[in-house]
Amino acid sequence: MNSNTEKNEAGATSEYQENLNILRQIDFFSGLPLEATKVFAYLCIREKFKSGDFLFQQDEEDEQAYYIISGSARLLHVDDGQEFIIRDCEEGEFLGRLALMSTMSRLFSLRARTDMICLTITREKFTKALEQFPDLMPKLIRVIVENIYSWEKRFVAHRTVDCSDCFKEIGVSLV
Repeated sequence: MNSNTEKNEAGATSEYQENLNILRQIDFFSGLPLEATKVFAYLCIREKFKSGDFLFQQDEEDEQAYYIISGSARLLHVDDGQEFIIRDCEEGEFLGRLALMSTMSRLFSLRARTDMICLTITREKFTKALEQFPDLMPKLIRVIVENIYSWEKRFVAHRTVDCSDCFKEIGVSLV
């Protein structure tokens, strides 16, 4: 084995281990058995985005979930041709888990504010992994329901009469 092959294998192993460590910290994956999480870690890929790139766009079907490893992005909504900033998304956020569960159109656009690296997984790969572990679905649904409940609870707690801050809390489809 030459030194380039050794470096590639070591790099792949290291990236796989990093992916596994990341997934174990994301609520969507953290309660899953280790063997299943290992499969998901193997199926994830890292994607680079330049500042200004769209990770996904409003009204398009997107079949990926994104974990922001580095950089930041801006969540946007276009209404009647006018672009509204919903909020900024930072390192450590996991976005798009509902896209893993079912076909859907994005309600928002996500544009990189800085150069970014994201850990991504597609619905196709996610579904294939679930076929190996069919008992995971109830656990995943429970996590999604808990996320939606937490979002609604925060929304209600922060709602004011004029609701000027409401847009900062919108994003249930990102759960």
